[in-house]
Amino acid sequence: METINKYKILKINYLILVLVLYATSVNSQTLNDYLSMASQNNPEIQSAYKEFEAALQKAPQVSSLPDPSLTMSAFGRMIETRVGAQEARFSLMQMFPWFGTLEAKKNAANLMAEATFQNYLDSRNEVFLMVKNSYAEIYEINKMIHLEEKNLEILDNYRELALSKFKNGKGAMVDVVRIDIKRNESATNIQLLKDQNEPFQIEFNSLLNRELDVSINIHDSLIIVENKVPFEKDSLFNSNPKLIRLDKKLLSLEAEKVTERKEGLPMIGLGLDYSIISKRDVPGLEMNGQDAIMPMLTVTLPIFRKKYNAKQKEVDFMMQATTFEKQAIKNKLQTNYSMASYNISKAKTLKALYIKQTESTQQAISLLIAAYSNSGTDFDEILRMNQDLLMLQTATVTANKNQFIAQSSIDYLISKQE
Repeated sequence: METINKYKILKINYLILVLVLYATSVNSQTLNDYLSMASQNNPEIQSAYKEFEAALQKAPQVSSLPDPSLTMSAFGRMIETRVGAQEARFSLMQMFPWFGTLEAKKNAANLMAEATFQNYLDSRNEVFLMVKNSYAEIYEINKMIHLEEKNLEILDNYRELALSKFKNGKGAMVDVVRIDIKRNESATNIQLLKDQNEPFQIEFNSLLNRELDVSINIHDSLIIVENKVPFEKDSLFNSNPKLIRLDKKLLSLEAEKVTERKEGLPMIGLGLDYSIISKRDVPGLEMNGQDAIMPMLTVTLPIFRKKYNAKQKEVDFMMQATTFEKQAIKNKLQTNYSMASYNISKAKTLKALYIKQTESTQQAISLLIAAYSNSGTDFDEILRMNQDLLMLQTATVTANKNQFIAQSSIDYLISKQE
């Protein structure tokens, strides 16, 4: 009952949180709002939660007494006794498992329900990670479209400059043609990026289980909150639901082992046998026609031990399998954490390099434009440097996205969620 009440409180708090976050208007929706919508609407999360609610119903089933048995007998030909004919017989029997058996079953079921709840948390966290990754991909595409559009504006300015130089006899018409080629490339890239955005939008809205064409509000920047814990820390994955689920499963198996031992002990049955006796036509007969009441005691004899021993061995093997599974998952978490940490470090290093190179490239372009305005030469170098600038800017966006995704993976692995 304590476990059920605890999770009822968790469910109420969860619903309140969802309603508060969901109240935010569409135009100002943030990533946290989208995560809240996913937690409320995503069918995978809802399925996992319903499995948990179903698991909570197991304890009342296994901790209840067996149904009593009632036997009614009517005699086609009444059996004569000294005090009268026996007309009918009623037998009521209630079996009781060995002391502590029902409590052990209840404990095992509650622990397994707690393991199922951890599975729900892990499903939720996995969906959150997918939402973040999809959000980051859309952010990258939107940023690249914006950079390409800015590049188009810059190329338009270059075209005006080149056309002016040509009209003044200080430049060549081929410079204008080269710019038109670059402008066509940029316009095509914008269209391709917009086309690429559509499947990511469908993926994102699918994770939120809503209409696939609903617009998505992507902020201008990705907020990256570093949460890097030293890899050597022993408690690194203590909050990860995958490992907690297996810990709960091991405890449940321990309780099940106790249950199997107790089920190998006798069951005790208490009952009552009631016989209806009709009166005999005998004057002065003592106890004439008095009904018979007989208390009964039944004890099962679990002498065939093979099935009980096999159940014990089954639980032992399951515990060993769960222990190995836990170690395998921990090894995988450590590997993924190490890779994500490397990806964060790599992205930060590249971002610093790209930002520095962007500043230098912008300075070089300014010098080249000034030289071209005076002499009308080196226009090819201006276009090349402008293309380098665009590549550096898009590479910075990609590095920022990669850092965000890697940090989201770290948060998932150590189970730090909003």
